[in-house]
Amino acid sequence: ADVRVERRFVPESCPRAVRPGDFVRYHYLGAFPDGTRFDSSYDRGSTFNVFVGKGQLIAGMDKALVGMCVNERRFVKIPPKLAYGSEGVSGVIPPNAVLHFDVLLIDLWNSEDEVQVQTYFKPEKCPRTVQVSDFVRYHYNGTFLDGTLFDSSHNRMRTYDTYVGIGWLIPGMDQGLLGMCVGEKRIITIPPFLAYGEEGDGKSEIPGQASLVFDVVLLDLHNPKDGITIVNQHVPESCERRSQTGDFLRYHYNGTLLDGTLFDSSYSRNRTYDTYVGKGYVIAGMDEGLLGVCTGEKRRIIIPPHLGYGEEGRGKIPGSAVLVFDIHVVDFHNPADSVSITVNYKPSNCTVLSKKGDYLKYHYNASLLDGTLLDSTHSLGKTYNIVLGSGQVVVGMDMGLQDMCVGERRTVVIPPHLGYGEDGVEGEVPGSAVLVFDIELLELVSGLPEGYMFVWNGEVSPNLFEEIDQNHDGEVLLEEFSEYIQAQVDSGKGKLAPGFDFEKIVKNMFTNQDRDGNGKVTAEEFKLKDQEAKEEHDEL
Repeated sequence: ADVRVERRFVPESCPRAVRPGDFVRYHYLGAFPDGTRFDSSYDRGSTFNVFVGKGQLIAGMDKALVGMCVNERRFVKIPPKLAYGSEGVSGVIPPNAVLHFDVLLIDLWNSEDEVQVQTYFKPEKCPRTVQVSDFVRYHYNGTFLDGTLFDSSHNRMRTYDTYVGIGWLIPGMDQGLLGMCVGEKRIITIPPFLAYGEEGDGKSEIPGQASLVFDVVLLDLHNPKDGITIVNQHVPESCERRSQTGDFLRYHYNGTLLDGTLFDSSYSRNRTYDTYVGKGYVIAGMDEGLLGVCTGEKRRIIIPPHLGYGEEGRGKIPGSAVLVFDIHVVDFHNPADSVSITVNYKPSNCTVLSKKGDYLKYHYNASLLDGTLLDSTHSLGKTYNIVLGSGQVVVGMDMGLQDMCVGERRTVVIPPHLGYGEDGVEGEVPGSAVLVFDIELLELVSGLPEGYMFVWNGEVSPNLFEEIDQNHDGEVLLEEFSEYIQAQVDSGKGKLAPGFDFEKIVKNMFTNQDRDGNGKVTAEEFKLKDQEAKEEHDEL
């Protein structure tokens, strides 16, 4: 009689069957034909581990195990001549006993085995693969060959982070991760002599002589020697200036991890991120990646963790994560910048130039550096009118309108410190924004010398006070004063500073004369501006 094998259960997939020389781990129940049990591996709580076909087993078992798959269950009948024969085993197996074994194969490997890698998903783009000394972040499920889960990073909700190829991992894993791309998924099968060997892991999670199967997805990859990587996505055709250390930038960004997970976006906040560059206000990789950009440029900046948030991470950013920023530069300036003026058109006769105190009427289009229109007088259908140098517009505009002649067109670029500053104008001008004004000067009324609100065109009457004091009571009231000035302006004898409210100017002049503030001006109080110039008094 020979060994009789009944295949009680055969798994659907059987990638490998036992051959002589293989090492197996199996569970079994041993019984006599009458059902009396004489042995069980289950009672001992561990598998039976042995080489097949090397005489380490009874001959019948050596034969019975050949061709078996992991997870296969066989019912085996072994005659005494292929078991313990006429001798038996004292106290356990009687002479000439037929033995029945119920066998479940748990594990199978050969000392010639190598690490097996099966990639079942590979992303289309793979700019870089894992090399020795790289640092990786990956998720895994760890199972035995029979599918039993012994460990999972997913359950811990955090990646496994390690160097590859320098002995931090079991040798089979060090080898199995090589050549992987971010996003790739592999099954790495490792024989025990490249895993935890005869002793197992010592924590009772992994028994001795166990093959391990790791289902791995690679999320992140860098090398400690990496610098930042810049991928230019869009560079504007005209780029007159590139950012330098000390410049102040306004930019939009999307921040993702290497696997595409979004961790932050300025777009979602609907406002740019504003910062100085090259000064340590942002992570080192960003400080470097924002140098040399143009306004309007889009670039991708890939930052290794040692130039990002390091081993600790921050917020939604895990430790040791590579960061990918897709940035769009909206504008930048330097605190040392002044107003930049480009003359686009100048009339041939350009003799009268605008100066402080002149009353100007002009049209403008106001926009941001990226071309976003903020405001335009054309849409209102009327000019913007100001007295130059009187603080009616931002400082940069007062500068940009100087020395201009009627009909001239210019582009004036105003940095925020000469514009609306860090705060901007709620709902209209963003904070720290550079402004671009396209200006056309349409009308210019020459102002008076600085400090004057009213000047005489001809000689001043020697009896000025008497002329103003029409009812000759020795006192001049505001009404009398106002009527007199109005008459002088109407007749062309005097001129008021342009661009100001008549009543305000007259009241201002009157108040300056009414030294004791009683609402009347007497002959004693009355003086001309020239007489009091020495007293450093300014009408404005």
